[in-house]
Amino acid sequence: MSLKERINADFMEAFKAKDMNKKNFLGVVKGEIQNEVGRSGKDDDETVMGILKKIEKSLKQTNTAESLAELEYIKPYLPTLMDEISIRSIIRTFKKDGIDDVGKMMGAFNKAYKGQADNAVVSKIVKEVLA
Repeated sequence: MSLKERINADFMEAFKAKDMNKKNFLGVVKGEIQNEVGRSGKDDDETVMGILKKIEKSLKQTNTAESLAELEYIKPYLPTLMDEISIRSIIRTFKKDGIDDVGKMMGAFNKAYKGQADNAVVSKIVKEVLA
């Protein structure tokens, strides 16, 4: 089942359960997906994931009780991120391979592990390992 189909199914489930907060929020997400599909012509999980990540970032920046509750609604659709130990291990491997520049290391990490780690954490670890 695609991400879009999961969101639609959860929307209907929230509607039937009369969970209006979740239904309304997922309705907004569905609208964002439709807008992006109409704009880009791409209707795949990567497009939906990009939208979800933008919404996640916005909700985290807002940081209110309502936005934190809404963040819980989209968490099931977001990938679990790598922990710091895994990131550190990968970065050390890059250093052993001769990559000794922050930009090059970040680029190599993002090329291989796009969307699997928080870039702020990766950047912090890269700077620590290269220091």
